[in-house]
Amino acid sequence: MKALDWQRIEDELNQYGCAVVPGLLSGEDCAALAALYDDASRFRSRVVMQRHGFGQGEYQYFAYPLPDAVAALRMGLYPRLAAIANRWQASLGLEARFPLAHADFLARCHAAGQARPTPLLLRYREGDYNCLHQDLYGEHVFPLQLAVLLSRPHEDFTGGEFVLTEQRPRMQSRAEVVPLAQGDAVLFPVAQRPVSGTRGNYRVIMRHGVSRLRSGSRHTLGIIFHDAG
Repeated sequence: MKALDWQRIEDELNQYGCAVVPGLLSGEDCAALAALYDDASRFRSRVVMQRHGFGQGEYQYFAYPLPDAVAALRMGLYPRLAAIANRWQASLGLEARFPLAHADFLARCHAAGQARPTPLLLRYREGDYNCLHQDLYGEHVFPLQLAVLLSRPHEDFTGGEFVLTEQRPRMQSRAEVVPLAQGDAVLFPVAQRPVSGTRGNYRVIMRHGVSRLRSGSRHTLGIIFHDAG
């Protein structure tokens, strides 16, 4: 994994609620991961969004063992994200802390009955979209997650922008549209983040989704660091 500018990443997460990591995966890696979508043996379940009111399109959760590239990203990014998450916990006055090794955090999830892997591949086709949502799967929730665009904007698809919204107390919602190239990743909160105000820190509610695909086909890798119950 390439060296990342973690200070910039943390600063942007704190200021904007998201941070882009350009070129996290190569084009070859993106194509190889997207090609896995049609191999049912790699996945534990498939979700058709419109059946559940989630939007339109579909996604599949990987089964264990995860593909090497997915496992490497999940394990490799976690320690630095855990340090950021622990600072967020402290700033919000929350007692819970996250261990700095992902295996230790997964052991905590599994002991609580959250043992199903959550990394996933999403596929959108023309007209598909993903409603604003939060990826909460049980009692133990890691507060940051990652999405990597595997397809090429303006070549494989048009439209389909990644969108974040935040709801601050007594204020209207703010939207953030995040442009991504193939292989770019965006780091963002699962459900909430701290914001500094005149009376100290307070929590802001976050949701994310994908706007309507205008044409073509779009694949995305999603990495969630807690497992599901």
